[in-house]
Amino acid sequence: MENRASCFEVAQAGSLRYFRKRIARGCADGFRRGVSAPKLLIFDCDSTLSSIEGIDELARVRGPEIFKRVEEMTNEAMDGKIAVEAVFGRRLEIILPEAKHVAQIGRRYIETIEPDAKTVVDRARAAGWTVLIISGGFRQAIRPLADFLGIERVEAVDLFFDASGNYAGFDDKYPTTRSGGKPEVVNRLRRELSPSKIVMVGDGVSDLETKPVVDLFVGFGRYMAREKVKREAARFIHGLAELPDVLP
Repeated sequence: MENRASCFEVAQAGSLRYFRKRIARGCADGFRRGVSAPKLLIFDCDSTLSSIEGIDELARVRGPEIFKRVEEMTNEAMDGKIAVEAVFGRRLEIILPEAKHVAQIGRRYIETIEPDAKTVVDRARAAGWTVLIISGGFRQAIRPLADFLGIERVEAVDLFFDASGNYAGFDDKYPTTRSGGKPEVVNRLRRELSPSKIVMVGDGVSDLETKPVVDLFVGFGRYMAREKVKREAARFIHGLAELPDVLP
C-alpha cells in the first residue's frame, strides 16, 4: 500500500510540474503577443548626427600634419576605396589619443550637432520608434551626444586608457572596426529585439552595407554626399528634417 501511495504522489507531483510549465509558457507567450515589436531607427553618428568626424577631430588636436594624414585615410575608408580595418587601428596609432581629448570631442559633437537632429529624434520617439546609434566611432566620445538626444543605446567602439589617461588600445573585436561590421550589429539587434521594422540612416559606405539587412536604408548628404551612397541608397536626404517624410 505504501508503495502504491508513493507512486501516486510521484505521479501527481509530476503532473503538477507539467501543468505549471504549460501555464507559465502560456503566460509568456501571451506577454510576447501583447507587447508590440519595436521599430528601430538607427543613425550613424559622424557626418550624420553631427557635422564632424570624431577620429579626424582627435587628429586635429595633434596638429595639422597628423590631421591631414588621418582625414585622408578616413575619407578613403568612408568612400569605400579602402577597407575600414586597413585604417582603423593605424589612425589611432598615429594619433595616440588621450582620455581628455576624447572628452573634448564628446563636447564637440554636441556643439556641431545636425540642426534638426533633436527635433527629429524626439518626433520619431513620439511616433513609436526606438532610436539607436551604430558607429565606427568611439563610445566614450559619442555618449554625451546620445545623452543630449535622449538615445539610450550606442553601439560603438570602446577605447582603453591607462590610469594616467594615456592611450592603451581599442576593442579590436568590435564589429564596426571592420568592413561588414554594421550589418553584423544590425543582425544581432534583430535577433535580440525582433523588431517589426529597421531603418538605417548614414553617410558612409559602411552604413550602406546595412542595406540588405534593414527594411530601408536612407543615405545622408548634408555634410558629405558620397556618390556611391547617393547612387545606391533606397532614399537619399540632405538634412534630417526630410527624414520623417521617408520613414515607412
